[in-house]
Amino acid sequence: MQNNDTRITESSGNVFLDLGFDAAEAEVMKLRAEVMIRTAQHLKERGWTQAEAARHLGITQPRVSRLIKGKVEDFSLDMLLTLAARAGLHTELRLTA
Repeated sequence: MQNNDTRITESSGNVFLDLGFDAAEAEVMKLRAEVMIRTAQHLKERGWTQAEAARHLGITQPRVSRLIKGKVEDFSLDMLLTLAARAGLHTELRLTA
């Protein structure tokens, strides 16, 4: 393959699975990323500063910064769901076979 050749691989729909993570771990990582992104978007829509968001969420401002920057490795799914609820979002879990 030369430097100017491009190879395109169709996604499975889960970037973490495509990166080689175990299927179960990839699913949890995908959920964490989705909750994190939606929570960060919601905070932005509310127009809260990071300090205001920290007060509402019950966490420190640096932790809000990590949330907004998408540092998914710093948050468990449980914590992200808790923060989403504190931000005023409603969550729903649906399992399918």
